[in-house]
Amino acid sequence: MSWQPPPHPQVLQIKIKLLGVSKPPVWRRVQVRANTRLDQLHEIVQILFGWYGYHLHAFSFGGAQYGVANPELDFNDERKVRLNNLLSRGDQLRYVYDFGDNWEHGILVEDLLEADSRTRYPVLVTGKGAGPPEDCGGAWGYAELKEGVATNRGDEQHLETLKRLHREGGREFDPVAFDLDRIRAELAARYNGGG
Repeated sequence: MSWQPPPHPQVLQIKIKLLGVSKPPVWRRVQVRANTRLDQLHEIVQILFGWYGYHLHAFSFGGAQYGVANPELDFNDERKVRLNNLLSRGDQLRYVYDFGDNWEHGILVEDLLEADSRTRYPVLVTGKGAGPPEDCGGAWGYAELKEGVATNRGDEQHLETLKRLHREGGREFDPVAFDLDRIRAELAARYNGGG
């Protein structure tokens, strides 16, 4: 037998789709190292959707649930599970964020790729739709908020809706907006020391 160099690290290309949200749909395609832990994936999803991570969350796959170790919730410890030990191409993981608003996501493993030594992961490839504002009432509340933005009634309730959707930097909320460069920069700042 001849000596073979170790295989290059692998990368999973995953599509994360926010379920129950349409017009526009909200999804992100991202590449992550295959050995990414579930707690790290949670942090990545928070950046991808513009959330702050202050609500409970859980992953589920194959009848098991994973989250922050907590005996009352009976979750498996997400810090001890890596994607490559749980999933393969074509598998779908569920992720729920904020048990009150119940933001449910389908996370599909689209492909297994060889890591590029010049690329720093995670990398956002593409996506669609703005992430819903934190604490807006889940898919139904978000639909109502989008309807409030779309109608220009000018009444007090409409003005309150616009205030709730107001984002940092003075920009008005646009449910269609997807700022690829901004999200890439946030991922780079968090995981690659700003570069």
